Amino acid sequence: MGTLAVTTDPAVTEAGVDVGHRLDDKTLRAPDVSVGHVSNEPGFADGAPLLAIEYADRGQDEDDLQEKISQFLKAGTLYVWVVRLVGPRRVEVYESGAEARVRTLTPGDFLEATGVLQNPVPVNALFDSETSYQITLRNLLQREGYDSLESVRNEGHTEGHTEGHTEGHTEGHTEGHNQGRAEAIFDLLEARGFSIDASFRQRILTCHETKTLKLWLLRALQIDDPQGLFETT
Repeated sequence: MGTLAVTTDPAVTEAGVDVGHRLDDKTLRAPDVSVGHVSNEPGFADGAPLLAIEYADRGQDEDDLQEKISQFLKAGTLYVWVVRLVGPRRVEVYESGAEARVRTLTPGDFLEATGVLQNPVPVNALFDSETSYQITLRNLLQREGYDSLESVRNEGHTEGHTEGHTEGHTEGHTEGHNQGRAEAIFDLLEARGFSIDASFRQRILTCHETKTLKLWLLRALQIDDPQGLFETT
């Protein structure tokens, strides 16, 4: 869940999960999440990711993890984040060329990857689904040219006001808001690796029920199949 808060960042153009990176002629490593230098072609990626994220759970081989981090940094990775899933919530940050070997950030802190990510990532976004959802939604809206959800509302307000009628004002406000939600649904599903066909897009674009679009947007973070978006309960 938390990876979407990173991979949907507006500055990210290449990202993947469990991508094998050929660091040199003899070394192949696959971080849990890669940002940058991820090929769209089948096979392994040549070179190290710019940002590598590792999730350390119970049974983690610490010696292998430290060797892996060292190999990434030596091969050109700028940042390695180790998300500790055992014990207090924390993320260990390793940086290329940094004097300090490791920094530990905790909830309330923000992770930054200058030159890789546009936005800081709250530590909690890598652990908490609600925080991840909020950051992912912000990122997706920014990808569509909006600073925030409020910007979408304001655009709808402006469009409605231009019509010069109260009805146009209300409809423009709602329509602009709903358009932003529809685009966020598409971007979120595609970021999760789902293929979206024309009929699927049409069904969402022709929905004008704000409550329904809100529900679909929330489901888009959780479903295992795009058709699950439309399930009735």
